[in-house]
Amino acid sequence: MRVIDFFDQGVDLYPENLAFVDGNEHLTFAQASEKTHHIASAIRGHGYEKGVKAGILAPNSNIAFLALLGLFRSEAVWIPINPRNAVDTNVDLLTRFDGELMLYHSNYEAEAEQILAAVPGIKEMICIDKASDKHPSFDTWLDGYETDFEMGEENPEDLLAIFPTGGTTGKSKGVMIAHRGIETMFANFFAHMNYYDDTRHLVVAPMTHSSGLMGCLHFPRGGTNQMMAAADPEAILKTIQNDKITHLFLPPTVLYMLLARPDVRDYDYSSLQHFLVGAAPTSLEKLKEAIDVFGPVMTELYGQAEAPASILAKSPWDYMDKDGNINEARLASAGRPTVFGQMALMDDDGNLVPKGQAGEIVTKSRLVMPGYYKNPEATAEVSQYGWHHTGDVGVMSEDGYVTIVDRKKDMIISGGFNVFPNEIEQALTTHDAVQDCAVIGVPDEKWGEAVKGVVQLKPGANVSEEELITLAKEMLGGVKAPKSVDFIDDLPRSPNGKVLKTELRKQYWEGSGRGVN
Repeated sequence: MRVIDFFDQGVDLYPENLAFVDGNEHLTFAQASEKTHHIASAIRGHGYEKGVKAGILAPNSNIAFLALLGLFRSEAVWIPINPRNAVDTNVDLLTRFDGELMLYHSNYEAEAEQILAAVPGIKEMICIDKASDKHPSFDTWLDGYETDFEMGEENPEDLLAIFPTGGTTGKSKGVMIAHRGIETMFANFFAHMNYYDDTRHLVVAPMTHSSGLMGCLHFPRGGTNQMMAAADPEAILKTIQNDKITHLFLPPTVLYMLLARPDVRDYDYSSLQHFLVGAAPTSLEKLKEAIDVFGPVMTELYGQAEAPASILAKSPWDYMDKDGNINEARLASAGRPTVFGQMALMDDDGNLVPKGQAGEIVTKSRLVMPGYYKNPEATAEVSQYGWHHTGDVGVMSEDGYVTIVDRKKDMIISGGFNVFPNEIEQALTTHDAVQDCAVIGVPDEKWGEAVKGVVQLKPGANVSEEELITLAKEMLGGVKAPKSVDFIDDLPRSPNGKVLKTELRKQYWEGSGRGVN
């Protein structure tokens, strides 16, 4: 099934259920369906054929979600353009991924103008929310086209989207997402979590990241997507309580912002079924705190754009026993392999390694991408030995739960020892004053690379460098403890919330006469 087929199932079974809520605007499935047909008819009627590459530059909103579903119904290929990206980044993505059509929200008209001037393939810009002096409005552009659009037959290998990779280590590659991959992702979510009638999903992380596709999971059983344009911590907590939110997804950075609020325990979270956290490693101490605050609802999924969001999964019942106690080892893991895919750990020579031994996480299933867009070399590199290579190192326990040690490329070699930053970051975030941190290797004459912690404190909190180093030594020993700690107001992040360690390293490696991967 295609994403639009899941939506149409909701339309058929729950036509009067609320599909989308955005402030005072409420749309039923029947109302939303008519709009998506109208959009699809106009896209094809204006001469854009199946497979046209199209972007949407908009905040989380009802009209943005309708535009996205209209693209899907028209059989266009979505290029997720994040409004939080620099304009140059979005220009680069649309150029390299052959974008031809842009739908934009008036909030981003200036950015849209820059994109139109810089991307040679863009043929039209359409303003989706109101009349514009510069480009056709949606209403004008849709006028005269039918509200009933007939799609072609499903082909599981057809493309749904071209997703950019995280870009934390260089220029983003284009991940081709086929319908079969998203269908497999949905199957994994349905197998490992609860998606029953009357769910209410808060769309607060950018729709261009996982939040948009996660919203589509609620369609088949008539669930509601409630839109929130910005990740305001107070607004998120109030909305969970007042609107009885059952599901939401946030990156760890926003979770930490919620937990840092002094009033975080003053709200009612009893409606929550799944509070999903992902896109970057989560501090174990913060995860325990979140369970204490929000209840046994914390849910983690591990994947990447190349194998969307569901290589490993960990639902509340995976780490909580019947008496409400936490299984510490399982909580520290990223989860167990999802049921609709194969996952293994592999050494550098292509040999699969046994449980208890570290190896790169590899996978093969219908979830995995067909390849990188116009980049066969990179596709071949991540597909060696017949498996997709994630670049992450993990260890599997006897009961099948995988703990991620770190990314291979983030490993620090200090004094001949391999040091993985993630476990040091976990140690540093156990301190009450630490909101978030990153551990990197910096040049050192004695050690080759020295371990450095870069720490972001909670508002108003204080802790010394010596105190954090001592804490890490007590927990991990002298080899793994940072040799130094720097404090920073805000860690540099990608638009999806991942810490940009490449940016952090630059200031320490510039002028050293050496390079680091």
